[in-house]
Amino acid sequence: MVTGVKKIVLWLMSTLTVVVLLFGYHTSTSSTSASAESSAVTPVGSGTSTSGGTSTSDGTGTGSSTGSSGSTVTGEAADTRWGPVQVQLTVTDGEITDVEVVEYPDGNRKDQQINARALPVLVQATLDAQSADVDMVSGATVTSEGYLESLQSALDQAGLS
Repeated sequence: MVTGVKKIVLWLMSTLTVVVLLFGYHTSTSSTSASAESSAVTPVGSGTSTSGGTSTSDGTGTGSSTGSSGSTVTGEAADTRWGPVQVQLTVTDGEITDVEVVEYPDGNRKDQQINARALPVLVQATLDAQSADVDMVSGATVTSEGYLESLQSALDQAGLS
């Protein structure tokens, strides 16, 4: 009888230990790696900008500026579960000439890594497609969804829907 009780107590303690270890495990979103610490997120855009423009904002996350080379339209900020994503377009003669992501999740190293890889791909795809008909980036689904939502808002404002 005593050995049966010892087995039950041993099984219970082992199960409790496993449960504590599982709940105490930290996922990869809370850890940093050497490559993550050495890489920095830089502002995203194609490198061109509007000259001679002045920017205004109406407080709702949209704004526009007009310069000699085109107009700049800022889409509504799309709220995602990791943070807002907001896209700004420069449109010249009905063509998207520049895309800049002015706001995106960057609260931790994982966000920075994902967005440093995904945003340039989304920007280039937008410039190539000249529309919101772009593929999402694998591994950056939440950011891609927010990007597309804000992009569509900017395209609507620019009259390019």
